[in-house]
Amino acid sequence: MKIIIVDDEASVRNSISAILKEKYPDSDILAIVGSVKEGYAAILRYHPDLLFLDVELPDGTGFDLLNKLPSIDFRVIFITAHQEYALDAIKVSALDFVLKPFDTDEICRAVDKANTVINNEEEQLKLRALQENLESRKVLKRIVLHTAENLYLVAVSDIIRAEADSNYTRFILSDGKKIMVSRTIKEFDALLSGSGMIRVHQSHLVNIAWVDRFVKRDGGYLLMKDNSKIPVSQNLRKQVIQAINDSLYL
Repeated sequence: MKIIIVDDEASVRNSISAILKEKYPDSDILAIVGSVKEGYAAILRYHPDLLFLDVELPDGTGFDLLNKLPSIDFRVIFITAHQEYALDAIKVSALDFVLKPFDTDEICRAVDKANTVINNEEEQLKLRALQENLESRKVLKRIVLHTAENLYLVAVSDIIRAEADSNYTRFILSDGKKIMVSRTIKEFDALLSGSGMIRVHQSHLVNIAWVDRFVKRDGGYLLMKDNSKIPVSQNLRKQVIQAINDSLYL
């Protein structure tokens, strides 16, 4: 595997390089650089299979570097030191990352995962989702959903609701499609926080834009615009009503 490392901290570059040389002796580290300009030149020269890319660089961001490239036919592992909005965008776009300070196991996990990605079209799809999410800043626009057979790029506005099914989550979309993903609803609750999706029950997330009304009888439930009825937990009732009220002013 041909690898390029782009990070503005020499200690980080050296640590990643040392781990790769120890754990992946057959890998070929082609360049270790610290800026957008140097990274761009190295990628065009060496055509890597895998890029370790810092989010914040002295002459721009890692995203600026990717946007400069005519095409992206390699896998990307982002490096970041901050629990920031950019990290949320990376997560919902199903791209991989390591969070500083990292350890050997974290680097190996990311590399092993990157090795399983053999379809460049999938990587392009994820990066497209990332770009849209970054352009929209505080509101996540797209989410990448993995199933056993497909990779879906879904607009958050097209999600009516999501429901838990054991350790799986089923997404119900506006066109009637249902997508089952092998991740828990708790994970998606965290990923989609602030995007208009709200937790209304232990087993349900709903898109506030698709709520028709809150019905007080029968313990309280939401009637959605697709006529589905979603129960509301008593301990979440106040937050749900507040979210509905707040949505009237958006």
